[in-house]
Amino acid sequence: MASGGLSPGDIASPIRSVLKPFGNFTVIMDEMIDLDDQRQQIICKNNTIQYDILILATGVETSYFGNKGWKSMAPGLKSIEDALSIRGKVLSAFEKAEQAKTTREREAWLGFVVVGGGPTGVELAGALGELAGQTLKDEFRSFDSAQARIYLVEGSERILRTFPAELSAKAQRDLSKLCVQVRPRNKVIEINSQGIKVQTDQGIEEIIAHTVLWSAGVKASPVSDILKKHLDPEQDRMGRIKVQKNLTIEKHPDIFVLGDLAHLEDEKGKVLPGLAPVAMQQGLYVGRLLRNRLKNKQTADFRYRDKGILAVIGRNSAVALLGNRRFKGKLAWLMWIFVHIRYLVEFDNQILVLFQWAWGYITRKRGARLITDI
Repeated sequence: MASGGLSPGDIASPIRSVLKPFGNFTVIMDEMIDLDDQRQQIICKNNTIQYDILILATGVETSYFGNKGWKSMAPGLKSIEDALSIRGKVLSAFEKAEQAKTTREREAWLGFVVVGGGPTGVELAGALGELAGQTLKDEFRSFDSAQARIYLVEGSERILRTFPAELSAKAQRDLSKLCVQVRPRNKVIEINSQGIKVQTDQGIEEIIAHTVLWSAGVKASPVSDILKKHLDPEQDRMGRIKVQKNLTIEKHPDIFVLGDLAHLEDEKGKVLPGLAPVAMQQGLYVGRLLRNRLKNKQTADFRYRDKGILAVIGRNSAVALLGNRRFKGKLAWLMWIFVHIRYLVEFDNQILVLFQWAWGYITRKRGARLITDI
């Protein structure tokens, strides 16, 4: 969505529509602002809702590590609204470059920086590379879109740190083919209207770019602070709630926390990653646990079944780690496509996205290149 490949309706489904077949669901669009655990109530802006069991899965939001001023200059990618904002920002940059009066001004508009070398940052940088080098080719008269300078800035030793070094190196080579400059060991120390300043091994360097996108960190949603205020659970440095092996808060068996909001370690002491498969398995587990409670049956502790991790770089390029097996190139790319389509919520979304990606693969076009937020 952020690079114009898909529209919001292709990947998102109304919750009411999804839950329509189940008559015992009521959907309320509101915002939780407080908790009364004594009365078993959550307080929202417009409602007070009674509960017997409370399940909180509110996820995380973008973290700028205490630099609140960076948010307006370097948007993150955590929601549909974020993706649409980034799409408008990126496409508008090319439009401003077309009208630039000087070479220096044009170069600034054609500078793009993605901060954070995890899967999101790698995918976003690769999509920008394809957009500039392929999709927008020959569409502008005063410059060649392939002149765009795209930087992927990562503070650690390499991108995709959760992958083996071999796959990380493969991803970096594939990004280079898309004219993305990968900059490991570059720590961002300042973001301003002209670009960013980074601390490198050689000293402080300035990168001129009017478009800076952030994928470097996350923190727990504000619900975590509400829980801390009333229940005083232990939190990790990201603000996530440390939960019991059955995903409840200690001394509060009626309150479950799952998904990205939860901090849970596996049997080896490793914290479960903030990935969709973790949240999906936890949701199934809590459903099973509650059903067993009604039958006065015990439920074993939650155990995550790691099915692997994937990261896409671009057309015919991805990396995948499935257990001890490593995949890269077109095979990994096909696996990534299958997994993402498989887990879209509704069947019509799956068909739409499959068709859109197939057509985009043949034509190299991105059909949702709309500037709606300037």
